[in-house]
Amino acid sequence: MALPEVLAGRLNRVLLEHRQQKKLREHGLSPRRKMLFIGPPGTGKTMTASALAGELRLPLFTILLEGLITKFMGETAAKLKAVFEAIRQTPGVYLFDEFDALGAHRTQSNDVGEIRRVLNSFLQLLEKDESKSLIVAATNHPELLDRALFRRFDDVVEYELPDAKVGREILLRKLAMFETGGVDWPSVLPTIAELSHADLSRVAEEAAKMAVLDGSTRITTGGLVAAIGERRAAAR
Repeated sequence: MALPEVLAGRLNRVLLEHRQQKKLREHGLSPRRKMLFIGPPGTGKTMTASALAGELRLPLFTILLEGLITKFMGETAAKLKAVFEAIRQTPGVYLFDEFDALGAHRTQSNDVGEIRRVLNSFLQLLEKDESKSLIVAATNHPELLDRALFRRFDDVVEYELPDAKVGREILLRKLAMFETGGVDWPSVLPTIAELSHADLSRVAEEAAKMAVLDGSTRITTGGLVAAIGERRAAAR
């Protein structure tokens, strides 16, 4: 993954603590296990959970909260307890995606009592959890989260849209099998402002397709700029 240096450093610290958790536990310490990822769509939150699982050689389990929440009283809380029992029994990286579906403010006037009870149940289960699994909650809308949630996580990691340096690195990594030496980066980079990691991955894929269909492995400045323009138009 291409990430800002500070963000990469924080995630590497999580990996180090898990790899050295035996040493930490010998001194009564625990590795960071409960992470909250916040930031705009397509900035690498889900990809990070997958990367952490790969680096730690653990399975990745994704919990889709839209499917977990039901209209029947008590059913959602029961499902949630089953998830935390799985977290205890099967070590892995557990990603609660679109977490704002569960973590909305308990005081919202349009909120229903059942969701408030489910949120309280989640907070209690999260606080009591002492498993060896890594729990990751991800949201595009941190402003919708109850502030009580932030205190229950070991770390809150904020994602942002890539700057020019990170954007260039994303494109280069995605185009590693192609020739990019002739790209006029000073002309390309100003055009990628406000594009996400996911957008830039699509840009690289489209530029690569153009090159292949032209019978070449060389990525041109024009091809990249055209792909960026198409992506901007599609995102409107």
